Formats: sequence, structure tokens, C-alpha cells
Amino acid sequence: MDSESIKTKSIYYPPGGILIWMIVFVELITFMMGLGAFVVQRSKNMVAFHESQQLLNPIFGIINTILLVTAGFFMAGAVRKLRQGDSISSSRNISISILFGLSFLGVKSVEYFGKIRLGTGLNHSNFFMYYWMLTGFHFIHVLAGVAILLVLMFYIKKGYYSETNHGDVETGAVFWHMCDLIWLLIFPILYLL
Repeated sequence: MDSESIKTKSIYYPPGGILIWMIVFVELITFMMGLGAFVVQRSKNMVAFHESQQLLNPIFGIINTILLVTAGFFMAGAVRKLRQGDSISSSRNISISILFGLSFLGVKSVEYFGKIRLGTGLNHSNFFMYYWMLTGFHFIHVLAGVAILLVLMFYIKKGYYSETNHGDVETGAVFWHMCDLIWLLIFPILYLL
């Protein structure tokens, strides 16, 4: 492939391909609409939203932020290592990402259990309706992301993906980074502001 073809491909085919970026765009718009609706509703009832927010523990949010960002760091490393032809290190990095992703899901589950025990379910208040919908939808995305990473790791270990065949791994990484980005939007708006 000549250098002109490589330039053309990189312009029209971003890492992971066009389709995943279209999905990321739609997902970001969806979450932004949910967060926008939350902000509007909060502005109409600041006191009630503030009181409900006090029932959240920002330490859980901080821990989960660290877990997801760290998982994203290792996933980026997995793609880089695979491009360099080091499938063993790539697979190891993905397994670390999976571990951090599962840890995120575990911490979030503990937080959810605490909210249920307090009686702050979906119908408790407008704040908690948004909390459960936004974080629950994100939880499902992270769960799907972990499943995707498991499949990618399996196929890297089987030798299917390599330095010349890594487009699916890039796609998985883009999806994972989307989960990171969405959490970085959800966390401050729900827990801190």
C-alpha cells in the first residue's frame, strides 16, 4: 500500500472504522439529552435535588472514575502493543482492562444495593429517577464493554488478531473509551455539582 492510500484510509477510516464513531456520536447525544434534562429539572427544584444528592457518596464515584480511566489506559496500551506485534502484552493489557471494568461494576453494584436498602429506587424522587436511568444505562454499556473485551482477548490469544489485523480491537477500544467519556460526564453532574 502506498503512502497516499495510507493517508486516504486514515482520513476516511478513523480507528475502529466509521460505524463505531457513528454509534459513539448517537450514544453521546443520547446521554447528553438525559444529562441536559437532569440539569433543567434540577434548576427547577434545586433544594430537593440537593437533598437527594446528599444521599450519594462521591467516594464511590471517584473510585469508579479511577477504575474506568485506568481500564481505558490499559486498553489503549493493548491496541498499541497489538499494532507492534506483541499479542501477549496486548492480551495482558486487555485482561487488566477487564479486571478494572469488573471492579467498576462491582463498586457500582455495592452502591446500587445501598440505594435500594435506603429505599431510594427509581420512584423515590426525580433526582433518583435520573440517577437510576443514567447510571443504569451506563452500567449496561460497561457490562457490554467487558463482554466485548473478553471476546477480543480470546481471539488475540487464538492468534486471530495481529499487527496487520487489529481493526476489531480498535473498535472495541473506541467503545470502551466511549464508556469512559460518558462516565466523566455523568459523575460530576450527578455527584458533585
